[in-house]
Amino acid sequence: MTDTRTPEQRRRIMQAVKTKDTGPEWAVRRWLHARGYRYRLHRKDLPGRPDIVLPGRRLAIFVHGCFWHNHGCEKGRAPKSRLEYWGPKLEANRRRDASKAAELEAQGWRVLTLWQCEIADEATLSAVLLPVLESGKISIDSAPETG
Repeated sequence: MTDTRTPEQRRRIMQAVKTKDTGPEWAVRRWLHARGYRYRLHRKDLPGRPDIVLPGRRLAIFVHGCFWHNHGCEKGRAPKSRLEYWGPKLEANRRRDASKAAELEAQGWRVLTLWQCEIADEATLSAVLLPVLESGKISIDSAPETG
């Protein structure tokens, strides 16, 4: 299947994609701040530059877009065009995510991955974040295949 957009339209769409300060990331930050949690953003000294870091809790939070990180939900479906490009790219993103999480855990950090599809609903976000913030578990990953 060929791309339904012109190259100029596709270029504008791709330029609009942000790597930090995304809508889902802001939602998590607002949720944390409203409940009195304080955090640091995009710490360059940590593997993978986690989106949100709570140093006192040794918790690193990654807020992943379902498409870019190849989540199994409706939003995470691979595109139908240019599979030779998107397939390896999305798989490399998944491998990198797992590698960076393992590096953080090896350094004694707890790692939480939040997915874009989980963040839209504040009740779901609360159900995932509250137990993690109150727990002492070593490694935590939210439900990987929700939608």
